[in-house]
Amino acid sequence: MRVARYLLQRLAFVLPQLLGIVLVSFLLLKSIPGDPAVLMLGPTATPDAIAGLRAQMGLDKPLTSQFVLYVGHLLHGDLGTSWQTTRPVLDDLLQRFPATLELVTFSLILAIAVGLSLGTLSALRPHGWVARAVDLYGLAAGALPDFWFALVLIFVFYSAAHWAPAPLGRLDISVIAPATITGFLTIDTLLAGDLEAFRSAVAHLVLPVLTLGLINAGPIMKMTQSTMQKMLAADASRYEALCGIPERLVVRHALRNALPPIITIISVLYGYLIGGAVLVEIVFSWGGAGQYAVQGVLNSDIYPVLGFVLFSAVFSLVVYIIVDLVYVLLDPRLTH
Repeated sequence: MRVARYLLQRLAFVLPQLLGIVLVSFLLLKSIPGDPAVLMLGPTATPDAIAGLRAQMGLDKPLTSQFVLYVGHLLHGDLGTSWQTTRPVLDDLLQRFPATLELVTFSLILAIAVGLSLGTLSALRPHGWVARAVDLYGLAAGALPDFWFALVLIFVFYSAAHWAPAPLGRLDISVIAPATITGFLTIDTLLAGDLEAFRSAVAHLVLPVLTLGLINAGPIMKMTQSTMQKMLAADASRYEALCGIPERLVVRHALRNALPPIITIISVLYGYLIGGAVLVEIVFSWGGAGQYAVQGVLNSDIYPVLGFVLFSAVFSLVVYIIVDLVYVLLDPRLTH
């Protein structure tokens, strides 16, 4: 009951947070120069035609009225229609968001594996060569732009070595995509039993996952290193070592006690990667929701951008709620 009450308290803040996010995003996007009516009708359109289209789209109304109208449609599940694709934004995002989610999920898994392992090793031997290499890697990961690193990987592994497929989407041109079940091509191809498509999906994932995973492993690695050093130097770990407990068990217990701040940085990175993967999606022509939103910004098509922000916000809030529940499982005293 305490866990359920704690969860309800967290859920009570979700709707106000979403409303605030939508409001700020709406005002920011409306401040961007550009008239969608002019872009839709072209340079030869007459002023009367432009004015008529603006009235039809509700762009002639005050900003507050436009926002209230958008929120009203939002409450009915209508995220608007993209004038570029002429499709409902909700349908476009449901089709594209799984591609972004697949990319960032596998990237985060790689970042966790690299960050936890290197951070723990450097904490065990703080003055060894591993610790020095980790410090250098952390500085490099924080300084390298992800799109630049993506271009370097494409040049090395595609242009020079010919080991990777062309950065043109999620599958080879000659491969037919399976029926959509989860939206994750790696899973859908396995469910369809299409091993050729599975190999193609994995091959296209390698470079973008390496790009995001290696860049974003830095924060996890530094957090793991600092928290593990504190836990290994704590009295509890020293006492376990004096009692003759094997080092691997001491490290395991220290890692469990160090998990809360590590989980926090992982959850923040997961939400950040949804938006941070935009440039990587463009470099690899990934066709995900981030690329869709960028096209909306460039063409004054605000509904895809607002829909992407809303999807990302909901996803991030769900991740944070799950993290709160994990905290409760790790430390039940939080519910008191």
